[in-house]
Amino acid sequence: MRPSRAECASLLEEDKAGRPTRLRRRNIFSDTMTKRLHAIFRGQVQGIGFRYTARSLAQPSHIAGWVKNLSSGDVEIVAEADEELLKDFLRHIEDHLSGYISDKTVDWQSATGEFKGFEIAF
Repeated sequence: MRPSRAECASLLEEDKAGRPTRLRRRNIFSDTMTKRLHAIFRGQVQGIGFRYTARSLAQPSHIAGWVKNLSSGDVEIVAEADEELLKDFLRHIEDHLSGYISDKTVDWQSATGEFKGFEIAF
């Protein structure tokens, strides 16, 4: 069963100005579909706190996976969670870092369950 738009909106916490600040925790035993996200972000995405921002958004939301800098200058994310939660995660990254991201590639796959938490990989 897919969560409603209102349920997805309830996953966001906002600051006093109404801007999204982070994702709320969600029950990891939800009956919605768990997916795997593989994303590559391009632009001036290294040296700006991208990995730390991604980790700070993912950890409280029980999104599992990793983020790392690539030798090409891009940043790669592999993450697993409820599909709607991952979509919100992507939106938050783009909201926080839109001035640095020029392009992204997103690939959706079936989750493998191999991750225990969300980490910065090297």
